[in-house]
Amino acid sequence: MLDRLREFFLARQARPEGAETERGAGDRKLAAAALLVHAACVDDSYDAVERERILALLQGRLGLDAAAAAALVEAAEAEVGGAVQILGFTRAVKDGFSYEDRVALVEMLWEVVLADGRLDDHEAQLMRRVGGLIYVTDRDRGLARRRAAARLGLE
Repeated sequence: MLDRLREFFLARQARPEGAETERGAGDRKLAAAALLVHAACVDDSYDAVERERILALLQGRLGLDAAAAAALVEAAEAEVGGAVQILGFTRAVKDGFSYEDRVALVEMLWEVVLADGRLDDHEAQLMRRVGGLIYVTDRDRGLARRRAAARLGLE
């Protein structure tokens, strides 16, 4: 499945007209998925509940079908496994997403870190860091957290 995703991105790169735009969209989606996976892993407990939450978010918010979402998560897991820092992911998001989309991503990240019903110190630190790196205000991060917690029935 990972090979299919790579082929998809390579095929997009080979298109002469509009290729940069389409490749950029794929890169942004992969960066967003990688941040979601990283958020799930930061507390050293990446479980099936968090993975399912990520899959559901990618399908619901990015409009991917189940196979595309699974392929994107696999690619993101590989990216996160080989990455030492998140700066590349956050830069792709900051440069490629509108402010509203960045706020929506923060809300998705909150859903992932709160999926197990608790907030670890490392997760809280990551959320502050990512929010700052993608230029989402403290106020909007707080509102996104409340919406995510309410959606998960934690408030």
